Amino acid sequence: MRHGKALRKLGRTTAHRMSLLRNLSTSFFDKERISTTLPKAKELRPFAERLITLARRDDLHSRRMVARSIQNKAVVKKLFDTLGPRFAQRQGGYSRILKLGSRSGDGAEMAILELLGSEPVFGKGDKKGKKGKKQKKAAPAAEAAGGVTADKTPGHDHEHPEEHSREKGEENGKARAGKKTAGGTKRSQGADKGERGKKKPAR
Repeated sequence: MRHGKALRKLGRTTAHRMSLLRNLSTSFFDKERISTTLPKAKELRPFAERLITLARRDDLHSRRMVARSIQNKAVVKKLFDTLGPRFAQRQGGYSRILKLGSRSGDGAEMAILELLGSEPVFGKGDKKGKKGKKQKKAAPAAEAAGGVTADKTPGHDHEHPEEHSREKGEENGKARAGKKTAGGTKRSQGADKGERGKKKPAR
């Protein structure tokens, strides 16, 4: 019976589990906010907070202890230069876990593990409603400045569409009349030729 065993094995051997925690903590200190499964986040939190406590000391021994778990030199430098001084006046509790619900697919419970002070900040100008209002206000200003709008087609100076349609109708009517007269003249010419070609009856 596993009484008093608080360690989560996460379905891995000891070497695999330690490698997982080291990789997760490296990404966690680099990005300051990661998304993973809830059991992994609960197991990673104390592991990562111990490293931050070592970074607060900022001596040679603590640097060697941290370098044993984190192989990335840039992350180690950030941990001692940035994160250690940030939490210098805080006695533990450097991170928080936010639950995201179950993952679609396997139904695993997801969570966000983030450092305190790394929360995203949204400005007032990021709302879509205000951007839409600005664009609507810009359209009347363009019309007042004499810009071409989508309703008016360039190349036509007619203010009233009715006059434009009347002029088009008159032009079409003239074209049809010209075709009819041309056809009538051809027919009359053909009739005259037929009369000329016929022989007069003998008396």
